[in-house]
Amino acid sequence: MSRANALDVVTIGRCSVDLYGQQIGSRLEDITSFAKSVGGCPSNIAIGTARLGLDVGLITRVGDEQMGRYVLEQMKREGVATDGIRVDPERLTALAILSVESDTAFPLLFYRDNCADMALDEGDIDPAFLARAGAVVVTGTHFAKANTAAAQRKAMRLMHARGGRIVFDIDYRPNLWGLAGHSAGESRFIASKAVSDQLAAILPDCDLIVGTEEEVHIAGGTEDTLAALRAIRAVSRATIVLKRGPMGCVVYPEAIPDRLEDGIVGRGFPIEVYNVLGAGDAFLSGFLRGWLRGEPHATSATWANACGAFAVSRLLCSPESPTWPELQHFLDQGSAFHALRKDPDLNHLHWSTTRRPQPDRLMALAIDHRAQLEAVADRLSVPRARIAAFKELAVEAAARVADGRPGFGMLLDSTYGTRAFHAAARQGLWLGRPVEQPGSRPLDFDGLPDLGSHLAEWPITHTIKCLCFYHPDDDDALKARQERELLRLHDAARTVGRELLVEIIAGKHGTLGENTVARVVSRLYALGIKPDWWKLEPQTTRRAWTAIGEAIRSNDVRCRGIVMLGLEAPQDELAEAFRTAAAEPLVKGFAVGRTIFAEPAAAWLAGTIDDEAAVKTMADRFAALVKAWDEAAVA
Repeated sequence: MSRANALDVVTIGRCSVDLYGQQIGSRLEDITSFAKSVGGCPSNIAIGTARLGLDVGLITRVGDEQMGRYVLEQMKREGVATDGIRVDPERLTALAILSVESDTAFPLLFYRDNCADMALDEGDIDPAFLARAGAVVVTGTHFAKANTAAAQRKAMRLMHARGGRIVFDIDYRPNLWGLAGHSAGESRFIASKAVSDQLAAILPDCDLIVGTEEEVHIAGGTEDTLAALRAIRAVSRATIVLKRGPMGCVVYPEAIPDRLEDGIVGRGFPIEVYNVLGAGDAFLSGFLRGWLRGEPHATSATWANACGAFAVSRLLCSPESPTWPELQHFLDQGSAFHALRKDPDLNHLHWSTTRRPQPDRLMALAIDHRAQLEAVADRLSVPRARIAAFKELAVEAAARVADGRPGFGMLLDSTYGTRAFHAAARQGLWLGRPVEQPGSRPLDFDGLPDLGSHLAEWPITHTIKCLCFYHPDDDDALKARQERELLRLHDAARTVGRELLVEIIAGKHGTLGENTVARVVSRLYALGIKPDWWKLEPQTTRRAWTAIGEAIRSNDVRCRGIVMLGLEAPQDELAEAFRTAAAEPLVKGFAVGRTIFAEPAAAWLAGTIDDEAAVKTMADRFAALVKAWDEAAVA
């Protein structure tokens, strides 16, 4: 077996789509909108451990429908091996719907009647897949049904036979054992001898057992925590981890002491409790990162406590699990914020290490222009509605050049580009979408007084693009107005989870020196604005690009990079500008518009060329710029 195929751990069991109410402090009855994410204890652990740098796989079932495909796609984005996920054509993916009513009340509904993950059986446990892993995580809920229990026991036997390790997350949900009604999804403990007896049979084969005090009670068969721990120890040599909420955790590798506190403890992190759901899954992810890599128990406990702190301070489950860089930053530098979700540095690190992957270069045909094309249509006495059809032709031209390759895209607007959006999405093109009022200075938004609610309507794959005519020598009042709007936009982008491209044009309103744009970039970073992409005008010297690159690297090493705009320059001038820009590693491509489409747009709107001629002309010009960029990039 090659190391490339090896897995640190495989998790087994529940897999759902979670729908979290976005109105905090509200009854579930009054929730009006929901945030969607992957959920279910072992699925959350799979994502959490993958984010911490472990190689992990998941064994479960999902439905053969949109929610199931969402789970599969998200798992792949997170780096979780999906070989063990079976698509069930007969059942739907499980759902969980919940709200945060208060810091102690979390109404939770499970939609799990005949769902896909609860149909898991022994046939779903592939010995070859499990043989790739050094450990397996089994979870309490999947011992509640005969078929799922048999699947987990088979996985345990296979792992034990090959000398691997078995982790048991007690994960006790009384209503999923049939002990409480549908409305009691948040219930954490109901005593049951039948459940305790069934779990007791699992304990002897485990190497690590993890649970809250209530979960230890059900596993140990008594509501006295010390007695329950000793009952578990009597039948199992496993390392036991007792989760104690705000008090962190205690690890018992051997005999149970006389006091709970006398086990091994890790560093604690007193923070605001915003939502406890999912905290245990993030906790176990952190513990596994240490335990599976041979760290001391105190270190594993510290990492687990920190991951749990992240989870309880944020709203969702799996999306809130920290990444390894984020966890290390927090452990090294801490946070000045009692509510970690309000820490801008941690939020940016979380965002930039969990956003969807993108190609390392971007070559875009920019046709988000509105005023310029309206002027042409008006001059030719052509209905402005025709502009929308031309933009669809531009998408066809870009797609011809891309030919299915990654790293190609479009800039399209909402005014005339709605149909073109759909065409570009079908072609797999990257999409940027403007929000600025064309030509506005000071910056104003294009009919969007409430950015946040408007941007929430955008597809998750659309990147927000904003052009700001900003010169560092502008008067203070103008700069303050523009900066306020950019800050508002940055906050909205992060709130709704959309990537942001900030376009700066300084040369139209002042001298463009070697440090002009670098000064603008540095100023915006000083305000806390950290775009995913920058779109910048051509610079006359390599030193100017180097200054810009240094300004970005010193403020945000995770910035995706820069694309260069064209300003309607002729192709030969752009080719020369590419050669100057390509020396700076952060310049990843270009987004050029009028150089490509201006002439064919006028001819097509005038009726002097047909669709194919317009497409071919734009494709040829776009392809020529791509060739020029490629040549500059390797020079």
